[in-house]
Amino acid sequence: MRLPAQTLSVALLLALPAAVRAVFKDEVGHIDYHHELLGVPQRETTFFHRPRPQDKASLLYTLSDLGVLGAVNPGNGGIVWRQLLDKNITAGGGHLRAGEDETWLASALGSSVHAWDAISGRNVWTLDFEGAVKDLEIMEMPENDRKDVLALHEEDGATVARRIHGVEGRVIWEFRGVTEDVALQVSTNLEKVFVVTLHGSLLSYTLKVIVLETMTGKKLDEIILGTKGEVQKPEDVQFVGANSAAPVVTWTDNTLTKLKANVLGSKSRLEFPLVEDAVSVEVHAPHTISSSPHFLVHTRTTKGSKADVFHVDLKSNAITKAYELPFLEGGSAFSTSSSASNVYFTRVTDDEVIVTSSLSHGILGRWPLKSGTEKPLAVHGASEVVKKSTDNYAVRSAIVTDSDDWTQIVNGDVSWTRPEGLSGAVAATWAEIPESEDLAKTLEAEAHTDPWSAFVHRVTRHIDELQYLPAYLQTVPQRLLASILGTETSGISDTLARDSFGFNKLVVLATRRGKLYGLDAGNQGRIVWSKSANETPGRKPWDVKAIHADDAKGVVTVRGADGEFIIVKSDTGKTVESIPPGLFPPVESAVLVDSDAGPWLLPIGKGGKIAEIQGAFAPKQTVVTRTGDGGIRGVRFVSNGEKANEVPTWSFNPPAGQKIVEVASRSNPDPIASIGRVLGDRTVKYKYLNPNTLVVAAINEQATSLSVYLLDTISGQVLTSSTYEGVDPTKEITCAMAENWFLCAFYGEYKLRDGQAQTLKGYQVAVSDLYESDTPNDRGPLGDQSNFSSLDPVDLPTSPYLPAVTSKTFVLSQAVSKLAVTRTRQGITSRQLLAYLPDAHAIAAIPRQALDPRRPTGRDPTPAELEEGLSRYVPAVELDPRLLPSHWRQVLGVRAIAAAPAHLESTCLVVAYGIDVFGSRVAPSMAFDVLGKGFGKLALIGTVAALVFGVGGLRGLVRKKQIDARWSS
Repeated sequence: MRLPAQTLSVALLLALPAAVRAVFKDEVGHIDYHHELLGVPQRETTFFHRPRPQDKASLLYTLSDLGVLGAVNPGNGGIVWRQLLDKNITAGGGHLRAGEDETWLASALGSSVHAWDAISGRNVWTLDFEGAVKDLEIMEMPENDRKDVLALHEEDGATVARRIHGVEGRVIWEFRGVTEDVALQVSTNLEKVFVVTLHGSLLSYTLKVIVLETMTGKKLDEIILGTKGEVQKPEDVQFVGANSAAPVVTWTDNTLTKLKANVLGSKSRLEFPLVEDAVSVEVHAPHTISSSPHFLVHTRTTKGSKADVFHVDLKSNAITKAYELPFLEGGSAFSTSSSASNVYFTRVTDDEVIVTSSLSHGILGRWPLKSGTEKPLAVHGASEVVKKSTDNYAVRSAIVTDSDDWTQIVNGDVSWTRPEGLSGAVAATWAEIPESEDLAKTLEAEAHTDPWSAFVHRVTRHIDELQYLPAYLQTVPQRLLASILGTETSGISDTLARDSFGFNKLVVLATRRGKLYGLDAGNQGRIVWSKSANETPGRKPWDVKAIHADDAKGVVTVRGADGEFIIVKSDTGKTVESIPPGLFPPVESAVLVDSDAGPWLLPIGKGGKIAEIQGAFAPKQTVVTRTGDGGIRGVRFVSNGEKANEVPTWSFNPPAGQKIVEVASRSNPDPIASIGRVLGDRTVKYKYLNPNTLVVAAINEQATSLSVYLLDTISGQVLTSSTYEGVDPTKEITCAMAENWFLCAFYGEYKLRDGQAQTLKGYQVAVSDLYESDTPNDRGPLGDQSNFSSLDPVDLPTSPYLPAVTSKTFVLSQAVSKLAVTRTRQGITSRQLLAYLPDAHAIAAIPRQALDPRRPTGRDPTPAELEEGLSRYVPAVELDPRLLPSHWRQVLGVRAIAAAPAHLESTCLVVAYGIDVFGSRVAPSMAFDVLGKGFGKLALIGTVAALVFGVGGLRGLVRKKQIDARWSS
């Protein structure tokens, strides 16, 4: 019985996800790892809050510098929920507030204002406005026992204050002041709303307070504080009081010698001297209406810090200095917490945690800091103080350290640490774990001696290594038994060592904050080393142009946009060489080139210009750069004595109206296992395997069309091109290339070829295969030649050698971006397209077979095509959840995906980085060269043992039977 071809085609498509399942259940947490991050918390948007008023338990909330809003369980440091407020990673800012005894939070970022359920993180309501949000506050409404939201926007020269219903999310009233003032902050008390702005011009501001009515937003008064020029920039305003009974505004002079304060609504101001050599000032105050009107001024100097506590008289609005906390050397971080009317100040120093009351300087609790060998240096933090009895207090403080870690300290003990500095990665590379330095030197010495001496040296070395044999033999039984029983430990190890499968590799990441991290990919992504920000060159955010790992030397090189670069050891992070920014010209990009001195990152300046370089470092291949007029060009380097200069060889400029948005090339190396594709009828289509090719995508915003070009990087010849209409130029366009095929993903309209002129809008993937000829068993003009030149004609001088192209376009069920292609050691394993799904926050591994452009159109596949694995072409491709290596994990803000081959041909190592860091192992053709965890090793050994004993037991019986048979005969 033969099944119809259509039935076989459908069955093949349905079976495809199961055949390439990304990860099995028992592999979760073993072959993959996930650093679920938020970003570095900001001081003004981090606090403890009880999401249920009837419960005593609190959650820790933060809006990070990357625009991620999240809640953390203070008990274990795990993320309860998180939301990415903006799809584009921000550079700080935003606002987050929580009303006392409320079950929702209010946040603002960019021009939007949101409300979130404090327990689940679900969005309650969202409002979008014009302009940027400058401040956000919670407004107490005693007349109806609810809390509303106050939002301050700056819109086209106007300062706009809005009162928003806290539950319904509708605007109750709006105040619009059309002035040239700079909007700063908004505050309120039980009676009035205060809008604080800067009046005047830069370096010559005065503070202006606009007083509004709470019920209608009507303007009641306008107060000018201070004299002209008293405030020079917005940063001089240190604090505008939140929902306290007497909100205050404080500011400093430009030299940080005086602090000036005013109770909002009054016209008087007071001045207080600051400590000498002050470098920064912070003001801490409670945010609840029931707390006492007290605030603390924290002053930092180059040697240490001190604090002054001030009280506000509710009747006279007078501000008096109550007491001061002593000057302590080293770093200190202050935070405020309140319980009813009691206000507590927590001080975290390098050695201890101190809690004091706002009423007096008496210490309520003091705990020595027990943090092991490395003590965290606190930058800022949030605290929660609990009074257990009359003289017994407990405190937990979540501090941000100078290494960008987020650490919670409970009564002096470190309870958990989150490596939030790892978030915001902008570049990453794979690196092999270097051999030991002594072994490397020994091997290098053997390589530079005569063969006999090298042989004697090696034999002597192996004899010396026999001293480690007894210890190794002692571990063999335990390892063998653990392997048989399947009890191998998969926990985190502190050792860094290679393995025979090639799973243990290093991932070196560079972050936007100017830090470098080294992760052990084979050990659940353990952080092996990190470099503090002040050791790494570059501005913030750090604009990294390229990163490269030299496995032969065991170093990693990172180049930045300001001409800086740093070279570190890949296994320890130790700096080998570094150049600070400004010594070299700015860099537009950097490319890895081969030279007589070895591979290195060639910096490319503005407009594609390349400076003169030493002859030993001259690239051997053609270098492709972007030009200042929006095109690309190819250059070769010609030696001129000890120097080498660039010589342009070709240039490419897209047609008028088009702009290059994406350039992609094959990975280096890109091993090819087969030069041809065997068809179902046993003929062969030979692949076009020109390593010197480049994919260029150019968008025409006026015509909303995308043109994709394939260029020869030696001659600049356009090998093939295609144009796609109805492409949205505002959405991301990304391309990838491997072997003899390339693809581009974009958002646009797709015209169905069904004769009814129907169109589909969605994310499309245009795939093209390249062959030497359209005819099977035909090698094209080159025939069996092993080498050819792109600059020389083939047979006919007017006929360049062009590939035969087969293309198809598919519509995906979800948005895709950040494309990459799996890589294996020999290139035998089938390929998978790796992509980030921004809407699902997942990593997808799409089989190459699903995007094969040779799938027959308008008909069922023939039996020969079915043997190739081809199915009928269907434009819509549903991304099956079984194709997600990230499975249920939510991976936020992926910037790029990097793949590296393992020693096993079946396996490819993958890491996705951005806000989160996710790593895994994928096997596109299944793990055909290694036994899985489900393999019954014990059953196999038991079966073999039973056979051995059975054969041994029957041996005597058979022998006796043979002897008896001979005697009887």
